[in-house]
Amino acid sequence: MSRSGLVMVLAVLIMAVVPSFARAQNRGNFDPAQFRQQRMDRIKEQLGSSDDEWKVLQPKIDKVMEVQRLSFAGFGGGRGGRGPGGGGGQDNQPTTPMAKASADLRTTLENKDAPADEIAKKLTALREAREKARAELTAAQKELKEVLTQRQEAVLVTNGMLE
Repeated sequence: MSRSGLVMVLAVLIMAVVPSFARAQNRGNFDPAQFRQQRMDRIKEQLGSSDDEWKVLQPKIDKVMEVQRLSFAGFGGGRGGRGPGGGGGQDNQPTTPMAKASADLRTTLENKDAPADEIAKKLTALREAREKARAELTAAQKELKEVLTQRQEAVLVTNGMLE
Protein backbone atom coordinates (compact mmCIF):
# COMPACT_ATOMS: atom_id res chain seq x y z
CA MET A 1 0.00 0.00 0.00
CA SER A 2 1.31 3.43 -0.88
CA ARG A 3 1.99 6.06 1.75
CA SER A 4 -0.97 8.17 0.59
CA GLY A 5 -3.22 5.10 0.75
CA LEU A 6 -2.08 4.38 4.28
CA VAL A 7 -2.70 7.99 5.30
CA MET A 8 -6.22 7.75 3.80
CA VAL A 9 -6.99 4.53 5.70
CA LEU A 10 -5.74 6.06 8.96
CA ALA A 11 -7.81 9.20 8.38
CA VAL A 12 -10.96 7.13 7.82
CA LEU A 13 -10.28 5.07 10.94
CA ILE A 14 -9.73 8.19 13.04
CA MET A 15 -12.96 9.72 11.71
CA ALA A 16 -14.81 6.54 12.68
CA VAL A 17 -13.24 6.09 16.13
CA VAL A 18 -13.17 9.66 17.47
CA PRO A 19 -16.98 10.19 17.55
CA SER A 20 -17.46 6.84 19.30
CA PHE A 21 -14.80 7.72 21.84
CA ALA A 22 -16.37 11.14 22.45
CA ARG A 23 -19.79 9.55 22.99
CA ALA A 24 -18.30 7.05 25.45
CA GLN A 25 -16.59 9.88 27.35
CA ASN A 26 -19.84 11.87 27.57
CA ARG A 27 -21.90 8.99 28.98
CA GLY A 28 -20.65 9.87 32.44
CA ASN A 29 -22.07 13.37 31.97
CA PHE A 30 -25.62 12.23 31.15
CA ASP A 31 -28.16 14.90 32.08
CA PRO A 32 -31.69 13.47 32.28
CA ALA A 33 -33.29 16.92 32.18
CA GLN A 34 -31.40 17.81 29.03
CA PHE A 35 -32.28 14.47 27.45
CA ARG A 36 -35.96 14.96 28.33
CA GLN A 37 -35.97 18.50 26.90
CA GLN A 38 -34.35 17.29 23.67
CA ARG A 39 -36.98 14.56 23.41
CA MET A 40 -39.80 17.05 23.97
CA ASP A 41 -38.31 19.39 21.34
CA ARG A 42 -38.20 16.50 18.83
CA ILE A 43 -41.81 15.57 19.61
CA LYS A 44 -42.95 19.18 19.18
CA GLU A 45 -41.16 19.34 15.85
CA GLN A 46 -42.56 15.98 14.68
CA LEU A 47 -46.08 17.07 15.61
CA GLY A 48 -45.66 20.36 13.78
CA SER A 49 -47.07 22.19 16.79
CA SER A 50 -47.20 25.95 17.10
CA ASP A 51 -46.11 27.44 20.42
CA ASP A 52 -49.76 28.02 21.40
CA GLU A 53 -50.74 24.48 20.48
CA TRP A 54 -47.72 23.12 22.36
CA LYS A 55 -48.91 24.85 25.55
CA VAL A 56 -51.96 22.58 25.42
CA LEU A 57 -50.18 19.42 24.23
CA GLN A 58 -47.05 19.46 26.37
CA PRO A 59 -48.69 18.86 29.78
CA LYS A 60 -50.73 15.98 28.34
CA ILE A 61 -47.66 14.48 26.68
CA ASP A 62 -45.73 14.92 29.95
CA LYS A 63 -48.47 13.07 31.79
CA VAL A 64 -48.46 10.15 29.33
CA MET A 65 -44.67 9.90 29.49
CA GLU A 66 -44.67 9.96 33.30
CA VAL A 67 -47.43 7.35 33.59
CA GLN A 68 -45.61 5.16 31.05
CA ARG A 69 -42.42 5.45 33.06
CA LEU A 70 -44.20 4.59 36.30
CA SER A 71 -46.15 1.73 34.75
CA PHE A 72 -42.90 0.05 33.75
CA ALA A 73 -41.43 0.50 37.22
CA GLY A 74 -40.50 -2.85 38.65
CA PHE A 75 -39.56 -4.29 35.27
CA GLY A 76 -36.47 -2.28 34.35
CA GLY A 77 -34.04 -2.80 37.15
CA GLY A 78 -32.70 -5.53 39.26
CA ARG A 79 -33.88 -6.43 42.72
CA GLY A 80 -36.43 -4.14 44.29
CA GLY A 81 -37.33 -2.46 41.03
CA ARG A 82 -34.14 -0.44 40.92
CA GLY A 83 -32.44 0.72 37.78
CA PRO A 84 -33.76 2.46 34.68
CA GLY A 85 -37.50 2.73 35.00
CA GLY A 86 -37.41 0.71 38.18
CA GLY A 87 -38.98 3.32 40.40
CA GLY A 88 -36.12 3.32 42.90
CA GLY A 89 -35.50 6.43 44.96
CA GLN A 90 -32.17 7.77 46.18
CA ASP A 91 -31.93 4.99 48.75
CA ASN A 92 -32.76 2.48 45.97
CA GLN A 93 -36.06 1.56 47.58
CA PRO A 94 -39.05 1.11 45.26
CA THR A 95 -41.08 4.31 45.13
CA THR A 96 -44.07 3.31 43.01
CA PRO A 97 -46.81 0.80 43.80
CA MET A 98 -45.70 -1.26 40.80
CA ALA A 99 -42.05 -1.33 41.88
CA LYS A 100 -42.99 -2.11 45.49
CA ALA A 101 -45.28 -4.99 44.51
CA SER A 102 -42.62 -6.37 42.17
CA ALA A 103 -39.92 -6.11 44.85
CA ASP A 104 -42.19 -7.74 47.43
CA LEU A 105 -42.86 -10.68 45.12
CA ARG A 106 -39.16 -11.10 44.31
CA THR A 107 -38.31 -11.02 48.02
CA THR A 108 -40.93 -13.67 48.72
CA LEU A 109 -39.62 -15.83 45.87
CA GLU A 110 -36.09 -15.67 47.28
CA ASN A 111 -37.39 -17.79 50.15
CA LYS A 112 -37.53 -21.21 48.53
CA ASP A 113 -39.85 -22.35 51.31
CA ALA A 114 -42.33 -19.47 50.97
CA PRO A 115 -45.89 -20.72 51.43
CA ALA A 116 -48.02 -20.83 48.29
CA ASP A 117 -50.65 -18.55 49.83
CA GLU A 118 -48.01 -15.86 50.51
CA ILE A 119 -46.76 -16.11 46.92
CA ALA A 120 -50.35 -15.90 45.67
CA LYS A 121 -50.99 -12.80 47.79
CA LYS A 122 -47.87 -11.03 46.44
CA LEU A 123 -48.68 -12.10 42.88
CA THR A 124 -52.21 -10.71 43.21
CA ALA A 125 -50.84 -7.42 44.55
CA LEU A 126 -48.49 -7.13 41.57
CA ARG A 127 -51.27 -7.90 39.10
CA GLU A 128 -53.50 -5.30 40.75
CA ALA A 129 -50.72 -2.68 40.61
CA ARG A 130 -50.17 -3.49 36.92
CA GLU A 131 -53.88 -3.18 36.18
CA LYS A 132 -54.08 0.16 37.98
CA ALA A 133 -51.04 1.41 36.04
CA ARG A 134 -52.62 0.28 32.76
CA ALA A 135 -55.86 2.10 33.62
CA GLU A 136 -53.95 5.29 34.46
CA LEU A 137 -52.02 5.05 31.19
CA THR A 138 -55.20 4.45 29.18
CA ALA A 139 -56.85 7.49 30.79
CA ALA A 140 -53.82 9.73 30.14
CA GLN A 141 -53.61 8.54 26.52
CA LYS A 142 -57.34 9.15 26.01
CA GLU A 143 -57.01 12.68 27.37
CA LEU A 144 -54.10 13.36 25.01
CA LYS A 145 -55.87 11.90 21.96
CA GLU A 146 -58.78 14.27 22.51
CA VAL A 147 -56.63 17.28 21.55
CA LEU A 148 -54.63 15.78 18.67
CA THR A 149 -55.11 15.95 14.94
CA GLN A 150 -55.14 12.63 13.08
CA ARG A 151 -51.57 13.25 11.87
CA GLN A 152 -50.34 14.07 15.39
CA GLU A 153 -51.99 10.96 16.77
CA ALA A 154 -50.27 8.85 14.13
CA VAL A 155 -46.90 10.43 14.98
CA LEU A 156 -47.35 9.59 18.66
CA VAL A 157 -48.45 6.03 17.86
CA THR A 158 -45.27 5.52 15.84
CA ASN A 159 -43.27 6.95 18.76
CA GLY A 160 -44.82 4.41 21.13
CA MET A 161 -46.60 7.04 23.20
CA LEU A 162 -50.12 6.00 22.11
CA GLU A 163 -51.71 2.68 21.29
